Parts: sequence; structure tokens; C-alpha cells
Amino acid sequence: LATIVTEFIQNLDKFQLKSRTVNAQNLNVWKMDTLPTTSTAKRGGRSKVPQTSKPSLLLAFCSCVAWLYVAGRLWQDAENRNLLASLLKKNSAQRPKVLTVEDKLVVLGCRDLEKRIVETEMELTLAKSQGYLKGQRQQTASSDRRLLAVIGVYTGFGSHLKRNVFRGSWMPRGDALKKLEERGVVIRFVLGRSPNRGDSLDRNIDNENRSTKDFLILENHEEAQEELPKKAKIFFSTAVKNWDADFYVKVDDSIDIDLEGLIKLLEHRRGQDGAYIGCMKSGDVISEEGKPWYEPDWWKFGDEKSYFRHASGSLVILSKNLAQYININSVSLKTYAYDDTSIGSWMMGIQSTYIDDSRLCCGSTTQDMLCSLA
Repeated sequence: LATIVTEFIQNLDKFQLKSRTVNAQNLNVWKMDTLPTTSTAKRGGRSKVPQTSKPSLLLAFCSCVAWLYVAGRLWQDAENRNLLASLLKKNSAQRPKVLTVEDKLVVLGCRDLEKRIVETEMELTLAKSQGYLKGQRQQTASSDRRLLAVIGVYTGFGSHLKRNVFRGSWMPRGDALKKLEERGVVIRFVLGRSPNRGDSLDRNIDNENRSTKDFLILENHEEAQEELPKKAKIFFSTAVKNWDADFYVKVDDSIDIDLEGLIKLLEHRRGQDGAYIGCMKSGDVISEEGKPWYEPDWWKFGDEKSYFRHASGSLVILSKNLAQYININSVSLKTYAYDDTSIGSWMMGIQSTYIDDSRLCCGSTTQDMLCSLA
């Protein structure tokens, strides 16, 4: 554009120079001619040449250039619009007009999440089958060092004197407790937390535990008489997660134990999957509210109102795979008014082996008893 303007200006200068020469010649002719202007016209003489100014020509040229620029931009914009229209048409042909739910799930990545959920459910099903079905004992790298039993002694906040009596009788303390663990038997007092978390009751138990180191404190359990069935679930679940043992034993703090006799019984039963051991009993279901041993769910036990067979709550022994079953299914397991009937209901729906051992009927007074009332 600059080159064209330069050439135009040079041509314009030449044109103006030529115009000046012609004008000078015309001026000389005019001076020599004395006749009126009309006479020259009569003679067919020369007419006056019109003069064109330089700014007018420059303005005309600029107008042409501007017109060419605007036309070029309009053409370029038209090309861009055609290109965008073709791309939009191509993309719209590839995408569905209505986005389905499946497409939205793909966009959000929910299909991958669904796949992971299905895989997790399959793994959980496999874990359940290996964890509690009879004959499906899990083999672990530490099976050679597996404990014989974990014994949990139920206790309460106000049972400090009872605990001291146990520590001085059948339950070892200090170094003797550690030596017993080397034999494969772990004993712990089992206790939840106070309803007023962190109060003096909790602090006293923490101080006692720091001194004796013989507590299993259930952090997720609130200690209360009506919460004993839930305490059973949490105890077996916590014990099976903390220790790898063949048996898990629940003991009330109202009985004394022949510890060596109990160890011999467990060694004799060692390797028996699905073992549910205790003093098996049944009994009437109390349906009158306000009476001792009242069962709110009495109507579920039929017209005869009789409990199913279950181990007495004073001493209950479960093999490892049964304790694993409770741990895996603790959220969905139904609890009744008492812990022994609750445990018995959990054992009814799986392949458990009921072992009724009269030596574990702690109310009896025979000489071969393994437990007795404290």
C-alpha cells in the first residue's frame, strides 16, 4: 500500500508540472491575443483547461484504499463464519441431540466407581466365606504363633474391689500375666466408656489401666446395663481384630475360673472350627413388662414363648471363625434384651457346632467344675 501511494504521489507531481507548463503557454497566448474571449471561440481556438487540486486526488485515492480494506475484511469475516459453521455442523453430527443418563454417568466417572463397588462387594463376599464357613479356616503367615485364647472378663466402673480380688486369685497380675501370654492366653478386663465421656469414671479407669495394663477398653461402647448385648458384639469384634487366637471367651465378673482346667479344655478343642461352647440351656420368655428378665421382642419366639438353645451368659466360648463372623456382620446382627440370647441367635443361622459342657454350668457344685459363683 505504501508503494502504491508513493507512485501515485510521483505521478501526481509530474501531472501538476505538466499542467503548469500548459498553463504558462496558454497565458502567453492570451497576452498576445487582443480579441475578446468570444473571438477565440469563434475561431475554433483553444478552451481553458480545468485545474484539479492535489488534495482532491489524494482524498479519492484514500477512499478507494479504504473501500478495498473494508471489502477485504468483510470477505475474511465471511470465510471465518463459514469455517465455524462447518465445524459446528460436524460436532453436532457426532454428539447426540439428547444427553442420556448413561452419557452423564460416563462424563462424571460414575461407571468406574460402580465397577469398584462391585469389585469390593465380591471381595467382601469372599472374605465372609473364608472367615466363618465351616472348614474354610484362613491360613496366615503367623498361624504358628497363634494364641490359644483371649479371655474377656466383663467389669464395670464400680467393680474395682472385684477386680483386685480376681487379680489375687485366678487371674495373674504383672509378670505372671505376661508369662501366661507367652503360653498363648490373654486375659483382659472388658469395659466401655462413661456416658459422660472424659469424666472421673473414665479417668479412674485410665489410671488403673496404666498401673495394671490388664484392660481392654471399648472406645466405641457406652457402658450401661441395657447395652450388654451390644457390648458382646463389640468385644468379639475388637478381640478378633487385636489378637489372632483359636478361641475367644466371654466371662462375667460374678464367677471364679479354674484357669488351668479351662486351658486344658481349650487345648483339647483346638483346631475345631465353628465351636460354640458353654452351658447350653433354654427357658421361658418373659412377656410381662416390669418383671425380671422381660423380653421386649417376646412375640418373635412363638406361641410357646420359649427361648432357643443357647450358652449361659456367665461363660461363652467361640472359635475364631465364629468371632470373625460377628466382626464382619456386626452392623446387621439383631440384639435381644440379653447378651447370651443375642449370641445364641447369631449362632443359629450359621454352621456352628453346639458343644454343651456341664463343667461350664457355674451354678453347680460338682468337683470337676471349671467355674463357680464368686
